[in-house]
Amino acid sequence: MLQPQFEVATGRLIGAEALARWHHKTLGDIGADQLFASADRCDLREELSQVLQAEAICAAAKWPAALDNLKLSVNLGADELNEDYVAALLAVLQETGLPLARLTLELTEESLVRDLDTAAQQLEELRAMGISIALDDFGTGYSSLAYLKTLPLDFLKLDKGMTPDITGDGKERIVLRAIIAMAQALGLKIIAEGVETEEELEMLRAEGCDYAQGF
Repeated sequence: MLQPQFEVATGRLIGAEALARWHHKTLGDIGADQLFASADRCDLREELSQVLQAEAICAAAKWPAALDNLKLSVNLGADELNEDYVAALLAVLQETGLPLARLTLELTEESLVRDLDTAAQQLEELRAMGISIALDDFGTGYSSLAYLKTLPLDFLKLDKGMTPDITGDGKERIVLRAIIAMAQALGLKIIAEGVETEEELEMLRAEGCDYAQGF
C-alpha cells in the first residue's frame, strides 16, 4: 500500500511511502507490525524487509510517465546496514530502472543503530549516489540526538502519534515547534506523518513544516 506525501505550502503531491500490508483471504488485512513480528519469530526480518523494498521499487519503476517526478520512500531497518546491503539495493535499482534520485530510505528509529560509524558510512555511500535518507518516527522510540549528529540525513519524519496533538495550545505544540526549528537549523526537511484533517494541515503550515503524509 502507498501513502501519499504532499508539500504543505502548495498541496502538491511529491511522493509516497510504501507500507507493508498483506490482504489475506481468510485473516483479512495484516499490517506491518504483525508481519514483522512473525518474521522475527523465524529470524527473517531482514529478508522480509528486503523483499518488500524490492517489490515497492519494482512497482514504482512501472508508474506511468506522468508520475516520473514522484519519489518512493521505503523503510530500512538498522540491522540491514551491513556490507552486502548497498550492492543488493543497487542491483534491484539497476534491474528495475528506477532512478536513484527518486528513492528515499527511511531509517526506522525504533531499530537501534548499534554501530553509528558503520551506519553513517553505508548511508553516506548511498546518499552520494543520489538516494535520500530520512529518519523515521522521530519523537518515539529511541529519539537519539546522536542519530541527528552522526548520520547523513535529508529528512526528519515526525511520528504520526504527534500529529493529533498539534492542534492544541499546550506543550505538544511547543515540542513540535522546537523539533521543526532544530531540523531547519540542521538543514533537514520535516515530514509530518498521520495528517488526516485540514486543521492539522493548517497548523503544520503555520509552524513551517515542509511536507505532510497521510490520507
